[in-house]
Amino acid sequence: MYAVEMRKITKRFGSFTANDQIDFLVKKGEIHCLLGENGAGKTTLMNVLFGLYKADEGELKINGKEIKKHSARNAFQCGLGMVHQHFMLVDALTVWENVVIGNEPGKFSINKKEAIKKVQELSDKYHFDLNAEAKVADLSIGMKQRVEILKTLYRGAEILILDEPTAY
Repeated sequence: MYAVEMRKITKRFGSFTANDQIDFLVKKGEIHCLLGENGAGKTTLMNVLFGLYKADEGELKINGKEIKKHSARNAFQCGLGMVHQHFMLVDALTVWENVVIGNEPGKFSINKKEAIKKVQELSDKYHFDLNAEAKVADLSIGMKQRVEILKTLYRGAEILILDEPTAY
């Protein structure tokens, strides 16, 4: 069984075909990289996978389950997480605040000590060498990218989509 199975994916924007009958298969534990020139359709395909775009044709399965009505919300429920090319971090906040804020649905308060502990443990687990209490503004670009990945892992992603991970 594949973790990701995209078969005959086609995505059009008006008369322009960005993806034409693309097959993309990934087994659990595998790492894949899409290479191509700017405008080749790599990001479009990943946006279809993450549910930001709807494919005009084709079939999508995540962990063997066919996905009919796909959206970004549904992608999270399927265990997908996406780290975009442009960081979505607030420089004035700390690492733990960037990771936690927005992932506390229905809660009006956050247990700061518990949140810091959980974020630090996750960082340590993946050897990210991040201090959960560091200000994001003080981090290098590479460390900021780790914060973005940490945000995705914190939300429970089992499959990571990294759009342009070497752009900087």
